[in-house]
Amino acid sequence: MTGAAPRRLVLLGSTGSIGTQALDVLARYGDVATLHGLAVGGTRPGLVAEQVLAHRPAELVVSDPARVVAVREAVEAACTAAGLPAPRISAGAEAVVELAGSLGAQDVVLNAITGSVGLLPTLAALRSGARLALANKESLVVGGDLVTGAAAPGQILPVDSEHTAIAQALAGVRHDQIDHLVVTASGGPFRGRTRAELDGVTPEQALAHPTWSMGRVITTNSATLVNKALEVIEACFQFDLPEERVQVVVHPQSIVHSMVTLVDGSTIAQASPPDMRHAIGWALAHPEKLPGLAAPLDFSAAQSWTFEPVDEDTFDAIALARAAHRQGGGAMAVYNAVNEEAVDAFFDGRLDFLGITGLIRAVLELPTRPRAERADGVEALLELESWARTAAAELLAARTR
Repeated sequence: MTGAAPRRLVLLGSTGSIGTQALDVLARYGDVATLHGLAVGGTRPGLVAEQVLAHRPAELVVSDPARVVAVREAVEAACTAAGLPAPRISAGAEAVVELAGSLGAQDVVLNAITGSVGLLPTLAALRSGARLALANKESLVVGGDLVTGAAAPGQILPVDSEHTAIAQALAGVRHDQIDHLVVTASGGPFRGRTRAELDGVTPEQALAHPTWSMGRVITTNSATLVNKALEVIEACFQFDLPEERVQVVVHPQSIVHSMVTLVDGSTIAQASPPDMRHAIGWALAHPEKLPGLAAPLDFSAAQSWTFEPVDEDTFDAIALARAAHRQGGGAMAVYNAVNEEAVDAFFDGRLDFLGITGLIRAVLELPTRPRAERADGVEALLELESWARTAAAELLAARTR
């Protein structure tokens, strides 16, 4: 790293998979940034207290006001026992947005919130001028043009193995030299199964990802390939390409994280063992590299990398997302909102596995579905999301009557 003063970091979603790994990177490479603030949901007060003691943030926000008392008690007790001052603690969604927008151009905000609730903090971070390390793919999927319109060139750095790989592969490549992108997918726990074989799969089976350790929603999205569908749309906005120039290929080994094919027929791939610290460290330290961040590939050992097409007859999530993206008018906001409701219903036993994308399709096809255009602003998108969640709930209720 350079001898410049460390940038400040705000970490949104510190107790999730990305958040905890980001703090691991920060603990190992203290000159990357100093932790200014954390935002948490509040479901794990003990872990929050540990993070506060280890990293000493000045600000702590609990997004769920109902959980702030438990978090405050845990944090203040831990700080008192350690003889340390407690951070300033606030609560609520607006406080998260305020924290996200509290830094400046020399600083970085890592948005690791899960779900479309990450959109408003993303916009706040961009308005502040801070670098945005973006793990919250829903910001681009839902906000799309609003997010890219608010961002300065190079202000958004993806924190996602696939999009980080593409960004690295594109280093030194002009936009007009890109033919298409190839986003890789592990295939999830149900790769190779037919739709008939997916009938009756359980939440526990859906969470048994063969490669990655992630949260409940993202792991389920990987099983349905909704996660890959969202990544296709994310890539369209992140790299300014139409969806037909973003391909998907199944690569079970999860070594090649994505590829870029250029107009001259050559393909550039980024390969590394599956470890999210690569993507996190790349975004936090950019343009520097962190020595020894994760283990490199060992090319002295025999290994095989395989690639195969996506079975879109069995997994229809990607085709649904492509169609929604082409429709515009906030259709992807509807797609994402319904998926979030469907995943909850799947875990609650109100919807079967195949019904997740079935519910998305059903809501998208409702003739009463409103539209939200870019000129309508973020409020219209949020209203559309609310409509989608209500429509999904009504269809779910009708199924149980």
